[in-house]
Amino acid sequence: MSTVLLISILMTLAAAATPILIAALGELVVEKAGVLNLGVEGMMLIGAVTGFAVAVTTGSPAIGAICAMGTAAAASLVFAFLTLSLTANQVATGLALTIFGTGVSALAGAPFVGRTTATLGLAFPPSLSQDPVLRLVFGHSPLVYIGLLLTLAVWWFLRRSRAGLILRAVGESDEAAHSIGYPVLRVRYLAVLFGGAMAGLGGSYYSLVLTPMWAERLTAGRGWIAIALVVFASWRPGRLLVGAYLFGAVITLELQAKAAGFSALAPEFLSALPYLATILVLAIISVGRQGKTLAPACLGKPFRASA
Repeated sequence: MSTVLLISILMTLAAAATPILIAALGELVVEKAGVLNLGVEGMMLIGAVTGFAVAVTTGSPAIGAICAMGTAAAASLVFAFLTLSLTANQVATGLALTIFGTGVSALAGAPFVGRTTATLGLAFPPSLSQDPVLRLVFGHSPLVYIGLLLTLAVWWFLRRSRAGLILRAVGESDEAAHSIGYPVLRVRYLAVLFGGAMAGLGGSYYSLVLTPMWAERLTAGRGWIAIALVVFASWRPGRLLVGAYLFGAVITLELQAKAAGFSALAPEFLSALPYLATILVLAIISVGRQGKTLAPACLGKPFRASA
């Protein structure tokens, strides 16, 4: 394998892993707070269509990415109100959010189908990435580096900061956290908003970096992979980074096989590889833990403040 081809594969791997990583980091923080939001796919689609529409309208992909975070966070706020304030079922509400996001993105994106926009470009000057090896380091979109920095920031937040300790306490025992004066609902609201913003940013990566155009269901179910990745990583940011790039490798394998005209397997099977890998990983984890789980103890359970 030539050096150029290897670097091209690694670049594709980073591009495939980044949106999943960013969305999964947001979901990890949400679940650490004791909330299960299955609406990641819907929020990613809302972010993708918002980012593209704003980029086309303003000519600025950066503003588009910021607006994508805002609209997805607003959608997550609806989820938070229903599940935290009204104690609606989190699983059902999350699924409804995905259905809502899919429909709204298709409706809002209809006028933009077939149009193109400028991309976010490179984080560093192109002169730094002219050499193939340096391109592997300096030739990525800003969101690739942001994903790596976010992994470090989330790890530090959860492990080293007082706010992160409070969030983990809320996720492990909301009643105990409430009894010593921690604002359980406020913490969970903020966590859900962060998760929504990260899902929106991850979704905008598809429409502003990978394919600078809009099409219905552009994220192609990657939000579900992000949710599964949190379980795969045992709710740990470091493992989440490794897992995201492993899933990115599976997606890259699919793309490379199609590009090479590999005909031994049906194209539909190659397209299903990332999702088959997701199911396989979850099955192995389920068997390996033998009924034990590292999930936050209050994950998915409604909280009602006692007097």
